Amino acid sequence: MEKYDVVILGGGNAGMGVTVATRAAGLSVAMVEARDLGGTCPNRGCTPKKVLVAAGHALHEIERACEHRITVAAPRLDWAALIDREQAMVRDIPDRLAGVMAMRGVDVIHGEAAFVGSNAVRVGERQLDAASIVIATGSRPRELCFPGAELMTTSDDVLSDRALPSDVVFIGGGIIAFELGHVYARAGVRVTILEALPQMLGGFDPDAVDQIRGESERIGMRLLTLALVKRIDRVGERLRVLFANDNSEHTIEADRVVNCAGRIANTDGLDLGAGHVAHRDGRIEIDAFLRSRSNPAVHVCGDAVWNSPQLSPIATYEGRIVGRNIVEGAKHQPDYSQIPSSVYTVPAVASVGLTEAKAAEGGLRIKVQVNDMRGWLSARTYAETVAWSKIIVGVESDHILGAHVVGHAGEELIHIFALAMRHGITATDLADNLYGFPTFSSDIKNMM
Repeated sequence: MEKYDVVILGGGNAGMGVTVATRAAGLSVAMVEARDLGGTCPNRGCTPKKVLVAAGHALHEIERACEHRITVAAPRLDWAALIDREQAMVRDIPDRLAGVMAMRGVDVIHGEAAFVGSNAVRVGERQLDAASIVIATGSRPRELCFPGAELMTTSDDVLSDRALPSDVVFIGGGIIAFELGHVYARAGVRVTILEALPQMLGGFDPDAVDQIRGESERIGMRLLTLALVKRIDRVGERLRVLFANDNSEHTIEADRVVNCAGRIANTDGLDLGAGHVAHRDGRIEIDAFLRSRSNPAVHVCGDAVWNSPQLSPIATYEGRIVGRNIVEGAKHQPDYSQIPSSVYTVPAVASVGLTEAKAAEGGLRIKVQVNDMRGWLSARTYAETVAWSKIIVGVESDHILGAHVVGHAGEELIHIFALAMRHGITATDLADNLYGFPTFSSDIKNMM
């Protein structure tokens, strides 16, 4: 039996966030990780994906070169070399993070953990006892239950596959499907996205989704909503997808079928019952302070939190809150209302705060300003194919309640809106601010 003040299950962004306050307070901390330190985001998610997205940006710029009166030959993408570049960029991340944990004084233990009591876990032959145990085990792709589902690959496979397919079908129309779909489409792959729900990119403003949907179709992607997959069959070297859409059945063949139907908390192997951690369908019941309702010695953060957005910055944010609550007591609660998020398509979709529909549902008196900015000087200068925004402002307060941008460097501009929301800067004050010109930021004053 080994005793610690804190044992963290999971060595990703959330778990590392926990170590900040706990180690600063001098608590003894152990971190248990079954795979690579850093978790999904730096090793198999955000970071390697952005290397591919950067290549997509370059291909987009080459496509638009003629608008700048530049004549170029058709580009040729060496997909295998791009994957090699991406893999090389992330290869040393676990070792670097191990160095950070060592400097912080965190004991890293490699293996699978499972509860053996309210305040104890077992890792192999070792038992770790702690006053506080943190579940930060991340998430995994949601399993789909139809014949042939085992023939699908995941985004992990896309990021390591050196062979460029000719046709790809994504099952699920979420962030991952759109981001990887844009890269594939610009690389010359025929891309189809099948979404079972009425809207792609659920949770984003429908008007913003319409904008990126139009751009996706412009580059050749095929997007179908209310498309329910029935089965997948192997046909020689290819896969055939049978799906229902528009009251009839259809088939499509592809080299790859990718499961992008969302992710679920990776808690199955933890034996939550032995830890007296109440849960339902893998969803841990938590209070407002990210603690287990049934065992307050157990805290939860990151993708293991079932009802918060599965985003890397949120995982870190929740981890830091958990660390502070362990040190100071249950004082700090997460606030997700002002956290920006982006879909790294080309161009990107960026959002913070309420959608128009959510604001209306809340009975708020709002002013909504929608702009097609393609005709604005800045958008014309850079030959933007999409430049669109929707800003939602409270009538009485003049506070920004939501901002949604497609193109126009929205993945950067959205942080200005988020900063204004967090610190109560009014729409009037934001518009009156001085911005360097000519920049996309200088257009903020015209967006509201």
